[in-house]
Amino acid sequence: GVELVESGGGSLQAGGSLSLSCKFSGYPYCLAWFRQSPGMEREGVAFIDGVDYAQYEDSVKGRFTISKDDPLNTLFLDVNNAKPEDTAMYYCAARVGYFEVCPRRQDMYQNWGQGTQVTVSS
Repeated sequence: GVELVESGGGSLQAGGSLSLSCKFSGYPYCLAWFRQSPGMEREGVAFIDGVDYAQYEDSVKGRFTISKDDPLNTLFLDVNNAKPEDTAMYYCAARVGYFEVCPRRQDMYQNWGQGTQVTVSS
C-alpha cells in the first residue's frame, strides 16, 4: 500500500501563506488534498495526477497550488491569501492505478495520511 505523512500545518493570519507537505511511499497515480472542518463533510480541494495535471475546488482556485516532487516522493500544497474559511484539518490522499481524470470523491482514494491542522484567524 501507500503510506502518507503530512507536515507543515499551523496557524496564520488571513491573507497569509503556508505550505503543506506530504511524504508518500509506493506509486500512486492520483494524489489529492482534502480538508474537513468540525461538523462538515470532508471535501477535496486539489488533485494532481501522474502527468502533473492539476484540478482545484472552486473556492481555492487562484489561491492554492498543488504540486509534487516525484524523486523526493513528496506532495505539496501552497496556500496563499488564506481565509478564515480555510481553517480545517488537511489530509493528503492517494489512489493507485490509472484514472483518466483524478476523481474528486473521497471514497475513490484508498490511502490517507493522519492529517495536519491549518487555522486561519481574521
